[in-house]
Amino acid sequence: MKHVVAEVAAIPAGARHVTEAGGKRIVVYNLGGEFFALADRCPHQGASLSAGQIMGHVCSTAPGQYDYARRGEVVRCPWHAWEFDIRTGKSFFDPRRVKTRAYDAHVECGELLAAESFSVAVENSYVVVEV
Repeated sequence: MKHVVAEVAAIPAGARHVTEAGGKRIVVYNLGGEFFALADRCPHQGASLSAGQIMGHVCSTAPGQYDYARRGEVVRCPWHAWEFDIRTGKSFFDPRRVKTRAYDAHVECGELLAAESFSVAVENSYVVVEV
């Protein structure tokens, strides 16, 4: 089921937008013009990920050497600092077992969208989440 979230311009690069779709609270992130949607709930104890800090990932190849990568692609749970990949919903500490639900998010031209059984003709592009 498709849900129109907002006009593309309403979610600028680096921003997030919280919406309800299919009875679920979802947070949509714009990473440099690519849109990603996650359940707005940390799988640990249910904190709202939309309230979490957006950051990068610190990696180390050797003692005393650090690399700050993937700037703006990680969300940190505001309660217990669990970190999730915004692109996939997977945690960084146990990506195979711990994740938050990711939804397909993409951009569609308004003139191609349909709302229920009514055709819609608009000129702008919108972010759409499939739940």
